[in-house]
Parts: sequence; structure tokens; C-alpha cells
Amino acid sequence: MNQEHLDRIRDYLIFQKLPLDILLEVEDHMASQVLNIQKSENISFDEAFLKTQKLWESEFKMTTYSAFYSEQIPVIVKKIVKARYNKILKKSFFYALISLAINLLLIYFSNSQEMYTDFFRGQNLMFLLAPGLVWAFNYKIRKYVKKDFKYKGRSFYSIYQQNIGIMVVGTTTMAQIVAKEGKYAYLLFKTNNPESLLFALVTLLLPFIAQMVVIFGILNFFEHKKTLKKLSVFVAN
Repeated sequence: MNQEHLDRIRDYLIFQKLPLDILLEVEDHMASQVLNIQKSENISFDEAFLKTQKLWESEFKMTTYSAFYSEQIPVIVKKIVKARYNKILKKSFFYALISLAINLLLIYFSNSQEMYTDFFRGQNLMFLLAPGLVWAFNYKIRKYVKKDFKYKGRSFYSIYQQNIGIMVVGTTTMAQIVAKEGKYAYLLFKTNNPESLLFALVTLLLPFIAQMVVIFGILNFFEHKKTLKKLSVFVAN
């Protein structure tokens, strides 16, 4: 198989709207499959390539994944995205759960509502500043995280690039939370006031969810950055 054949396979996969990280994985499998069919059936590249396309046809059918994509994506992309995003979501949930436990400890160790408010704001301020620090220390790759910065206008660099903007959502929410006092959670646990139960749950759960979003955004960012290193042939310039 010569370079022209490999280029045709790559162009075909780009046409199928595969992000480049997935494209490189599929490209090797497809090239090997074409070569095996050529040898076993003693046919030309064109014939073998056509047969391979038919074998992969179901994987390239378009489907929806509204949780993360506003437009349709190939079935194979959805399969890979769900598996990888689920791993990030599980990590995000775990780290946010640790933060929630720390928050409860801060309530326990606070001697006054004012003291807890300081703790509450300080803890959430860290989640507000964290995305900014991530961007500040990784400013060189900013041109590879823009949603509209696509390879030849046809494909994202990585499956993670789609969700870089989620950090903006998380930090915007965190900015609003930092301005709050968090007093209802303190009142519930320190005064056993059942009337504040609903507000206390909001006080605890809203930061938990916002922190989880921020953590997901940061982990997603670093996965995108890690993937870019593997795509040096595309991101050299």
C-alpha cells in the first residue's frame, strides 16, 4: 500500500467527520483491513477499499448525542466519546464528592456563621480561580481549543475539543456561588433548624454540581492537551 492509498483512506475518514484522534485509531484498522482483503482475494486497492467501506458503513451512520453534541455525529464517535467521557465524569464526581465532604467538615469546625461564610467562599473561590490558572499556564495551545478551529474546516482535533467551553459555564456559576454566604447549610447542621432544609440542600448541592462541572472541564482540557501531542503531524503550525 503506497502513500496515495493511505491518503485516500485518511480523506475518506475526514469526510466522515471523525475527530483526528479517533481518525488515527480507525485509519490503522481500516488500512490493515484493506490490505488483508487485497491479499486474500487478490483484488485491486479500489475494490478492497470499497468492500472495507461497506464493512464500516454502520459505524459511520449519523446519530445524536445531545448531552454533549448539538449536531449529529458518527456512531463510532458516539461509542468512543461515551466511554471516555464516562471516565472523566466518574473522576469529576469523585473529586467533587471529596470537596463536599470537606465542606461538611468546615461546617463542623466553624464556630460562627461568619467563620463558615469565609470558609465557604474560600473553598469555592479555588474552583473559580482554577480554570483561569489552567488557561494561564497553557496559553500556547489556545488556538487549538477554539470550537471553530477545525482541521481544514472538516474535523475537530480531538473529541475533547468540543467541550473546552464547559469551563466557562462552570466558572460563571462559581462566580455567583462565591458571592453567597452559605448560611443555610450552617444553620441546618448547627441549629438543627428544619425550616432551612430546602435552602441548605441547595447550598450544598449547587456548589457540588458546579464544582463537578469545573473539574470535568479541567480534566477534559488536559485530555485535549495530551491528545494534541499525539497529533503533531496536524498541529505543527
